[in-house]
Amino acid sequence: MFTGKNSMTTIESKIGEINNNDKVIYNFLSDFNNFKSLIPQDKISNWESTEDTCYFNISGVGEFGMKITEKTPSSLIKISNSHNVPFDFNLWVQLKQVGENDTRIKLTIKANLNPMIKMVAKNPLQKMVDTIVDQLAVKFNK
Repeated sequence: MFTGKNSMTTIESKIGEINNNDKVIYNFLSDFNNFKSLIPQDKISNWESTEDTCYFNISGVGEFGMKITEKTPSSLIKISNSHNVPFDFNLWVQLKQVGENDTRIKLTIKANLNPMIKMVAKNPLQKMVDTIVDQLAVKFNK
């Protein structure tokens, strides 16, 4: 049996450029009811959400849940794991308005992963945060 110690793994998204102000983007992202449109529908099922929580199944992974733990208007949303997630994590959504309709966004995950989970989960988590940034750009840069 492979036993390794858990360690903090940091995963950062690319920096997205959104053609809208930080307040509009923040208001959208601070409600999990809006998140379903940002995640590839072929990868998830059984989506349930409230403003501050969401639960869903990820194909090949299982049940997954998140809850918003802190909101700083127009700049930061902190999210953590909940409901049957096999590891502890925090996700920070950072927004910085650099012009009237020009906001930068970055997602950062800090996850407490054992070496086996890290091997399996790191690339999908990286893809997830980059996909969310891409989907936000598509949604707001029309």
